[in-house]
Amino acid sequence: MKVIPPEILKRRGARSTALVPCEVRVLLNEGRIEAVNLSEWLVIDHGELAGHVLPSVGRRDLVKPVRAALAEPGVSTAPKRLVAVAGALAAGCAGVEEADALWAGLMGQPSDTARSWAAGLVGKHPSFRLPDRLERLRGAAADRNMGVRECAWMSVRAEVAGDPEGAVRLLVPWTADVEEGVRRFASEVTRPCGVWCAHIAKLREQPEIGLPLLGPLRSDPSRYVQNSVGNWLNDAARARPGWVRSVCAAWRSSSATAATAWIVKRALRNCGP
Repeated sequence: MKVIPPEILKRRGARSTALVPCEVRVLLNEGRIEAVNLSEWLVIDHGELAGHVLPSVGRRDLVKPVRAALAEPGVSTAPKRLVAVAGALAAGCAGVEEADALWAGLMGQPSDTARSWAAGLVGKHPSFRLPDRLERLRGAAADRNMGVRECAWMSVRAEVAGDPEGAVRLLVPWTADVEEGVRRFASEVTRPCGVWCAHIAKLREQPEIGLPLLGPLRSDPSRYVQNSVGNWLNDAARARPGWVRSVCAAWRSSSATAATAWIVKRALRNCGP
C-alpha cells in the first residue's frame, strides 16, 4: 500500500469543500486518513468508504445494504448519511455478538467516519439498552476526533430524552472520568436544547434533574467541559432564568475558581442584567 505523504498527514484542512485536494478526498474515501475539519468531513462519500472499510472488517455483505440506505430519499446531509449507515449496519447484525464484532472492527479504523458509524451502530441496535450503549460508547466519547465524540452522544440522545432521570443516574460516574471527552459527554448528551438535535422538554422545564451531573463539573479543569456546562445552563435559562441565576450564585459562593467563573459567565450570557 502506498505510503501517505507527511504533508497530507500534517495538513490543516481546506477552508471549503471545493478546496479539498483530490488526493485527500481519495484517501478519506479509502478510509486511510481521518478528516481534520468540517470541510473534509462533508466531502466524504459514505458509499465509497463502505466499499473499502466493511470488507476489511469481514462484512462485505453489508456494502450493498449501506449503499441502498444512502440512496433513499431525504438522505442528503452528512448527519442524515451517518444515521442511514448506522441503521443499515444495525439491521445487518443479527444479535449482540455480531454487533459487537462489527463495532470493535469499526472502532479500530483510521477513518473517523468509520468510527462514527460504530457509535451510530451502538445507538441503533435493538439488542442494547442504555447501560449497554453507554458502556460501548465510552471509547468514542474519548476519541481523538471531535466528530466521533459528537456522534457518540448524538447516537443516544433520543433514548436519554425518553428517561432523563435514569440517564442522569447512569452518567454521574462519568463526571469523574480522567478523559475530558467522557466528562463532556455526560453534560452534552443531556443539554436541554442542544445543537443539531431535538430538545429534551423535561430537562428544559425541570433543569434541576440535571444538577447531579452539573455540580461535579462546576470547576472542571478542561475548557472543553466548561463550555459544555455553561451551554447547558444557558439552555436552561431560556425557560428557567431564575433557577440558573440561583445555581450560579451558589456555585460562585462554594467554588471561587477561574473555571467556575468561566462557566457562570457562559451560563448567564443571555440572562440580562
